This record gives sequence, C-alpha cells and structure tokens, in this order.
Amino acid sequence: MSGHANPIFTDDDKARRHLEKIRWPDGVVCPHCGNADGEKIKKLKGKSHRPGLYQCNECREHFTVTVGTVMERSHIPLSKWVYAFHLMASSKKGISAHQLHRMLGITYKSAWFMAHRIREAMRPEIGDDPLGGEGQIVEADETYHGKVEKPRPRSRGRIPKPTKRGKSGPADKRAIVALVERGGRVRTFHVGAADKVTVQKIVTDNVARESRLHTDESRLYTGADALFASHETVKHSAKEYVRGDVHTNSAEGYFSIFKRGMRGVYQHCREKHLHRYLAEYDFRYNHRIALGYDDGERAMLGRRRPITLPVQPGL
Repeated sequence: MSGHANPIFTDDDKARRHLEKIRWPDGVVCPHCGNADGEKIKKLKGKSHRPGLYQCNECREHFTVTVGTVMERSHIPLSKWVYAFHLMASSKKGISAHQLHRMLGITYKSAWFMAHRIREAMRPEIGDDPLGGEGQIVEADETYHGKVEKPRPRSRGRIPKPTKRGKSGPADKRAIVALVERGGRVRTFHVGAADKVTVQKIVTDNVARESRLHTDESRLYTGADALFASHETVKHSAKEYVRGDVHTNSAEGYFSIFKRGMRGVYQHCREKHLHRYLAEYDFRYNHRIALGYDDGERAMLGRRRPITLPVQPGL
C-alpha cells in the first residue's frame, strides 16, 4: 500500500516492523558491537519491556531499531517519524515545520526538531565518489541566498550601505557553490566566501579529472583547463546561455528549485542551519524520478541512514 493511507503512518507496531525490515533485511544486527548471529540476539518480551527491545548476548547491551539513528531517544511515536520521512522526501520544494505540526498532530517545537533530524539523515555519506567521469559533463556555478548575519567589513572597516532596492550585493549574502552532474547528481556547499581558492578546492576535490567542466565566465574557475579533460564556458554577460552542449542550465535549474522552496515554504533560515537545508534539496534531487526513485523509495533511503556522528545540541 502506498500514499497517506498506509498503516505504517498510524500504527506504531507496523511502523516498527517496517523500519526493522529496512534496517535489517538479513536479520537483526546489534548496533553496539556489530553482532549478526541471530542465536546470540534475543527479543525481550513482557510488560516490563518496551516494544521492539532486543538484547545482544555478545556485549550484553539492549537496543531497538532506532539506536544509532536520528530517531534515537525520541519520545515521538515511530508512526509519526515514518510519516514525517515520507512527507519530507515526497515534497519537491520541502514542507514547513508548521505544516508538519498540523499534519502530525504534534507541537511546532517537536516538528522543527524532527525536520532538522531528518535533514541530518539526508546528508550525503562521507566518502562519496567524485562527480562525473570520462565523457561526462559537470556544471559548476555559484549563487547567493539570504543575508549573512554579520556583514563582512570592507576595506578600512567600512560596511557597504544597501542599494535603493534594499540589496547589498553578493558580499553580504550567503554564498553557495553547486556542482551538478549533467543528468545525474548534485553536490552543494555553503561557504563563508566564494573566492577563487575556496571554489577551486571544492571543484578539484569533488569532480573526477576525466570530466568535462562547464561554467560561466566567472574568474573563479580560471585555470581549470589544466585540471580536467576540458573546461568550457558560456558568457552570460553577453547573453550567451547555450552553445552546443555547453551550458550551466542544470545548475541554474537546481538553484531555482532551492530558492523557490526557501522563499515560498521555509521563508527564513538562520545561516548555521543552511547546510542542512542544502542537504535536504540535494537528497531529493539525487533521488528524483528521473534517476529511478519514487516517493516511497526516497523515504526508505532517508530512514535507512544512521547518524554516525554526534548530533549537535538542540537537535
């Protein structure tokens, strides 16, 4: 069954079995010591034990399916967690914490907590393969979204005044660098300043050397010719946006989805949380229908990912 009527969204026992099937498709594994011997893992039953509790006879530790995941130590029912994963994975431009709070019947504070935890689960795994490869195209571009909380002083300690329209230019906005594999994945980075050293390090660390690199005429990418199979540019200042197969339209399209969601759905985002919102949009883009994923599969991938690093206080 699919859609909002699925019983895993309303029944905690069915939600738990659903999560166990996703996390342990070949049998229960102890998250503390890695023991996968079914004979040495016992399911604890009875009124004195909480549902879904196991004991590992190797390390003598107790655990449930939520240990080591974003759901660990949460008092929010599992069915609501599963539903929240589905809603965030299936909403192309995102879903606000207020909307989650209304649909799940929980407080706004709990919905905000859940949403940020789920974004943590959507963050890419450490050690992901570089983008591109032989014969493949990777587009690189940068954009600016939202005002920085502390404007960086200019020369002689002066802070630039806003223009007539209230804009202060890219120097006082949050810089985002995107690398988009043509027809494939995206990888974005929030940086303190989009200068040449920072941008070139991001590009060289995340793009395979055999790739064709497409950018605009920005000087940030000058010298990239020697690092990749080729470096081709379009001149936006001269209203050149496409020349043959050379363009940065995939990156521009990603930025369009991101900005429409941030302005229309979330409306406000503190700079310290921006990397999590980027991870959310990256995850949905990298698991979109064009790459063979539907809403259900996208949500299952998010639920399967554990948090391997400590979550920051307050999340």
